Amino acid sequence: MSVLDAPVGAAPGRDSTSGGEGLVPVFVRLKLTLLRNGLRQSAGRRAAYITSLVLALLIAAGQLIALIALRGNAHAGSLVVLLAGLLAVGWTVMPLFFPSGDETLDPSRLVMLPLRPRPLIAALLMASLVGIGPLFTLCLTAGSVIAVAQGAAGAVFAVVAAPLTLLVCVALTRAVATANTRLLTSRKGRDLAVLSGLLIAVGFQVVNFGAQRLGRAGGLSALDPVADVVRWLPPASAIGAVDSASQGSYGQAAVQLLLSVAALLALLWLWQRSLVKLMTAPDGSTLAAAEPNREKAGKGGSKLSALLPQGRTGPVMERSLRYIARDPKTKAAWVTALAIGLIVPMLNALQGTGSLYFACFAAGMLGMQMYNQFGQDTSAFWMVALTISSTRDAYLELRARALALLLITLPYTIVVTVVTAAVLGDWEALPEVMGLSFAMLGAMLATGAVASANFPYSIPQDGAFKNVAPGQAGLAWISIFGGMISAALLCAPVITVTIWLHVADMEQWLWLLLPAGAVYGALISWAGLRLAAPRTANRLPEILAAVSKG
Repeated sequence: MSVLDAPVGAAPGRDSTSGGEGLVPVFVRLKLTLLRNGLRQSAGRRAAYITSLVLALLIAAGQLIALIALRGNAHAGSLVVLLAGLLAVGWTVMPLFFPSGDETLDPSRLVMLPLRPRPLIAALLMASLVGIGPLFTLCLTAGSVIAVAQGAAGAVFAVVAAPLTLLVCVALTRAVATANTRLLTSRKGRDLAVLSGLLIAVGFQVVNFGAQRLGRAGGLSALDPVADVVRWLPPASAIGAVDSASQGSYGQAAVQLLLSVAALLALLWLWQRSLVKLMTAPDGSTLAAAEPNREKAGKGGSKLSALLPQGRTGPVMERSLRYIARDPKTKAAWVTALAIGLIVPMLNALQGTGSLYFACFAAGMLGMQMYNQFGQDTSAFWMVALTISSTRDAYLELRARALALLLITLPYTIVVTVVTAAVLGDWEALPEVMGLSFAMLGAMLATGAVASANFPYSIPQDGAFKNVAPGQAGLAWISIFGGMISAALLCAPVITVTIWLHVADMEQWLWLLLPAGAVYGALISWAGLRLAAPRTANRLPEILAAVSKG
């Protein structure tokens, strides 16, 4: 028996008593059981999950109808091939930035089980197909093959291509996740994820501006040159095979389909090798020499404390700033927000078609860091909870966390707005845009505080690719997107005044939006903190239970 045939988590040569028969249904039932038990914990969690499921299905249905409507279009093949490529990229990188993950997909939890690699891979792959993401992807792939399938040959290839594309996407995600688990779960290794987060953030913006150029190009024909290359790259090659078969190029279609099959087999093999290495080899990535300069570091911390306000506010601000500097997941979120907040307005400005109003994107991205404030504390929140015995304590805690965010977000928003105005040469619009940014930042702080009190969720620390505990994904989406919609509504008065001044030809008064926006943002953030404080003080046990789940 080879090493790869040995039970995972057991020494080579040791036989397994569990075998691999029936492992797939066991893992699928485990996935469903975890989901069901998570939804049983509270009515709010069930409502959040159901709402996220309905929204995902509505979006998927809309995309499906739109793709079917493209049937017969001469350039539909180019669009669906590129869509398959984007799906593959999304499945690879999305777990780094969006809530996902469950115990059935975390290989580190299976180390002590005598499971053989090949049956385990099959079981994990099938369990990965249970969820909203796979269903959404299947809808898109089904719409893609329907859009290009013509004739009996196209239909035959379509039946194989749609599930094959989904399997390649899932296998790609799990292979990448398993291969990088140890790297991203070590302290220094996870810091490297910050750089990857920045690169991926830039990549998303490249796709965004590519879509803008497509709209200016005047049709789908602009996609043909890129699609001619992508259609030979798995899993897009499976969708390209359907298009080729529909046009009578059966040899080309067979080659393209075989490329996706070969990619699936290669990914499963790489996944298996990474899994065996992860679960049998000793981990030295987290071994590090003790730091000799702890006393010096402590003195640095005292210098930071001296610059912060006295009382409860200073220590809370220092704790929040240390989270940003030291916690890998918090750091990655901040670096991504800082990068996107600058990239969006600057790229639009450099293209010569941008507007200074894009600078408000910086305030929006950074304001999102106020959401789920207690989740970043994880189980250590109990120490914070012990210090909160009244509504005033809760208010001071939330206010200090908001002030820590403002130390970064406020000057950064000003710098991005001024630099964008300089690139565009639009200094006249600077006061109104600055005022809108301040109002938006205040609204995000207010809704973030309320969402943190009402919709807390855990951020697991034991998985590099999990940003929320199992069963809480819907809760996280509702917290973030519900808060963003509420923030937009809170900014409506400032936006309305801005529009009215432009329509009424009263541009000479637009400069008043700068102080007005700053005052409005300060007042709305104060009101949000006041509203969230009693809710936080009264829900400490529920918040502690929610953030300690992971």
